[in-house]
Amino acid sequence: MSVSVSNENAPAVAGAAKPAARPFFSGKVATASGSVLVLLVFLAAWEWGPGLLNMPEFILPRFSRVVQEFGHMWQNSELLMHSGITAFEVIVGFILGALLGLVVGVVLGLSPTTESILSPYILALQIAPKVAFAPLFVMWLGYTIYPKILVAILIVFFPVMINVLSAVRTVDPDMVNLVRTLNASRWQIFRLVEFPSALPALFSGLRIASTLAVIGVTVGELVGGNLGLGFLLVDGEGQGNTSAVFVTIAVLTLIGIVAYAGVVWAEKRVLHYLPRAATTTV
Repeated sequence: MSVSVSNENAPAVAGAAKPAARPFFSGKVATASGSVLVLLVFLAAWEWGPGLLNMPEFILPRFSRVVQEFGHMWQNSELLMHSGITAFEVIVGFILGALLGLVVGVVLGLSPTTESILSPYILALQIAPKVAFAPLFVMWLGYTIYPKILVAILIVFFPVMINVLSAVRTVDPDMVNLVRTLNASRWQIFRLVEFPSALPALFSGLRIASTLAVIGVTVGELVGGNLGLGFLLVDGEGQGNTSAVFVTIAVLTLIGIVAYAGVVWAEKRVLHYLPRAATTTV
């Protein structure tokens, strides 16, 4: 006996199998729109808020006044030159501090004895206020870029070092034993297992360090220097030019954002094989 099956509902089934179309105003578009809306509200409050509160310009200038000051500083105060010097100091201090933190973190992670000997001194160096070192570096090295870079190195070093140290210490011992059974050398164990396992923690430390490097360089320029954005901050403060201070803060913030974005870009390229959550806070 044969049984015939009707295909009348086939189109309906096929249509039901199609995924529902995602609305246009969702996901990244909604996020970008929300961010732009928040920015517009903030700028509007900045532009008209001081006038509504009868606030003097030397306390809080309007946004349009800050934009005018930016154009003036760009033409007459060599803002681009000072920004380039600060950016260079941030990049050099960040790279050197990150490399130092990486090396020390690996050494301490692989040698608990060395960590026990050096950890009190490293902790004391971290606890000591970095601002206190800046005048000392200026007295040693003069009004050059080197004191600013040294302060940035000190600030960048610790978060990178502590992240790498923790990651090396928490490597899966089963993976290490597996590689040892294949007659791997100590260098091969580090290169194939320990260092790759420490990379996510390393980039977490680099994210933090990229913003701290800007702080370190700015502190060094505030304490002693005649070049850089820190110098423009002091100069604007001395003249009572609040708009110039706001311009300088904005440019420093932009440098920090670019440094952070560079670390995120590198992290995505290096750690592209790691699974990512569907949602993220950054």
